[in-house]
Amino acid sequence: MSSNLFYKKIIDVRLILKTAAGEVMSKKILHGIFIKRLEATDAVPYELLLDADPSMAAIEKYLDFSDIHIALFEGKTIGVFVLLTLNAATLEIKNIAVDERFQGYGIGTFLLASATQIAIDKGFKTIVIGTSNASVGQLYLYQKSGFEITSIKYNFFLDNYTEPIFENGIQCKHMIVLEKQLL
Repeated sequence: MSSNLFYKKIIDVRLILKTAAGEVMSKKILHGIFIKRLEATDAVPYELLLDADPSMAAIEKYLDFSDIHIALFEGKTIGVFVLLTLNAATLEIKNIAVDERFQGYGIGTFLLASATQIAIDKGFKTIVIGTSNASVGQLYLYQKSGFEITSIKYNFFLDNYTEPIFENGIQCKHMIVLEKQLL
């Protein structure tokens, strides 16, 4: 096993797939999910990054200064998270996404735990993540994973995105910033 693969999760769930004809198929997953840090020569999974942040311009602003980690399942990228060092004590999760076909199986929680473990291993004291006021599922997940709301960046999405963004039928206006203290 490559030293680049540092964490593995064994899952035993049923993955429900729809065929092109609309038939529902069930596939049992009993394999490992591996987290791998991307090297400079690896392809960046932009389609997943754009699921979490619809602005390529915004993504490009932080990508060159960040570490990109992907979740691999059966050799395919099913998730991604991007980590940016803010200062000697604080690491930020700039982007986190799971392929929609794999959502609902705890993979987002696994990605958050992996990012947190990386922060701990590197000696950071705090890990930070931001999300929209309309991202109710993400707010639930982050708080359930030990993150606490510490601030609100009012009008962040109105000021930084040219097109309005809607999630869950709600316009994204403010960024909710959450932090988790690491011991």
